Amino acid sequence: MPERVELQQLVGGDMECQNRPRANNYSSTKCKSCPYLGLILATISSLFFSLCSVIVKGLVEINPMELAAFRFVGVLLPAIPIVIYKGDHPFPKGRRIMLLLRSFVGTTGLMLSFYAFRHMPLADASVIVFSVPVFVAIFAKIFLKEPCGIFNVVTVCLTLIGVVLITRPPVIFGNTVESLTDNHEKTEHVDLWGAIAAFSATLFGANAYVLLRALKGLHFSVIMTNFGSFALIQTIVVTWAIGALCIPRCGTDRLLVVALALFSFGGQILLTLALQMEQAGPVAIARSADIVFAFFWQVLFFNEIPNRYSVGGAILVTSSVLLTGLRKWAISLPETSSVRKSLGFLAI
Repeated sequence: MPERVELQQLVGGDMECQNRPRANNYSSTKCKSCPYLGLILATISSLFFSLCSVIVKGLVEINPMELAAFRFVGVLLPAIPIVIYKGDHPFPKGRRIMLLLRSFVGTTGLMLSFYAFRHMPLADASVIVFSVPVFVAIFAKIFLKEPCGIFNVVTVCLTLIGVVLITRPPVIFGNTVESLTDNHEKTEHVDLWGAIAAFSATLFGANAYVLLRALKGLHFSVIMTNFGSFALIQTIVVTWAIGALCIPRCGTDRLLVVALALFSFGGQILLTLALQMEQAGPVAIARSADIVFAFFWQVLFFNEIPNRYSVGGAILVTSSVLLTGLRKWAISLPETSSVRKSLGFLAI
């Protein structure tokens, strides 16, 4: 989740103000005919990204690291023609170390999330990975000296409690827990490494957003080009190092790999258009649909019914993400807005 839309979504007011006039010219007609079009596009993009997760979990004969490489093809291809059209330097001086660090952090985070999708229930992994925005404030406070109020502390605590319920660490819950699957009581073994990978992906992703804030002066196509290029090399090298580099089998496997890249590309484009038509806060809230889709796909495709711990944890994490998006939207409103005054508690 580390492309231009997420940069715009989490960088804050400066970046959004820079892009807003151009976005209004582009999308004013569309917004008048359908005022909720931006939210609809954001929801559809969540559908596409959730389908990417389904493909990663379903293609068991292809290593998640190799699938990550195919996913980054969908990031790189649309960025190259934009950089050429803009005429920007793809590797500007003074920003190269920061670009490389951002690319490494973002790539590692996505690789870990793909590992989690493979080794955890789809909904559980999606909920943990999707909690990234909640942790951004903590790392922004540490590295960028940005303010971090009581609201941020509360949402992080709620998210951590939700993650504990979802991952169910053996230290607290023991080695196994009971769950209902197919209306029968059975023992569920907790995949500790999958849970560690999911939470680590969240921390890497949060740091990627902090680095994006530091790079907010660069055009998004430059960041995407560097990220896609570096990520493609890193994923291929890692896949080769673990001996998992192979050509997908003919037939369904290759079609699904192509679909993975297409869904990644489509989800990114729709999310970009959504932010051109709507403010970042409501779009962040609409992206919570990713969690709903993940629970639906988990039951439909993998016949895995979430237990009470997963449902409870998902509610806590989703609530934190929704409140974070709502707060961002409230802060972006004019100071004279009655809505902002009624939501003043979110500013603490």
